[in-house]
Order: sequence, then structure tokens, then C-alpha cells
Amino acid sequence: MTFGKSLATIIACGAIATSVVAAIPAQAFTGEELAPAAKVTLTEARATALKAFPGEIASEELEKERGGSGLRYSFDIKNGTVVHEIGVDAKTGRILENDVERAGNH
Repeated sequence: MTFGKSLATIIACGAIATSVVAAIPAQAFTGEELAPAAKVTLTEARATALKAFPGEIASEELEKERGGSGLRYSFDIKNGTVVHEIGVDAKTGRILENDVERAGNH
């Protein structure tokens, strides 16, 4: 194999790898740096929140906040015109908050 063919192969493989990585959605969320302290995973907390209020998650974050263990996942879940804020304790998995954040034609 010549240097030109080797270089072309390397470039082609790099392009394929880049397109595969780009197809994987980022799993970043606000407060991600706090995740090592959580005993409940983001996936588990999402499931708990959606069980409490089914809909589409509009935003999610992991934050230090009073109540429970002091570390919670906070989700804004939209269902129709209603948005609920659901708080899930990041160490116990308990629901700490389930309130209407917005209702109406927003």
C-alpha cells in the first residue's frame, strides 16, 4: 500500500468515526459534575419523574437544594399545556416535589 492510499484510508476511517460519534446524542445535563455523589442514576430518576407525571421532559438538572438528602434531580415535564416540576432525591429516589410550574397556552 502506498503512502497516498494509507493516508486516504486513515482519512476515510476518521470521517466514519466522526459521523458515528455525531449520531450519538450528548447525555450532558445541568449539574453533571454532581453525578458522582448521586446514588440514583439520571435514567432511574427520569423514570421516577415520568411515572409521577407522564409527558415530555423539557429540562433536567442535578442540583444541591434543601430537602431530602440535599441533592436532587429536577425535571420540567410538559404534558399538553401543563408543565410540572418534579424533584427526585438523587440519593434515595424519593419524589420531593411534584408541582405545576406553568399551566395554560404557553
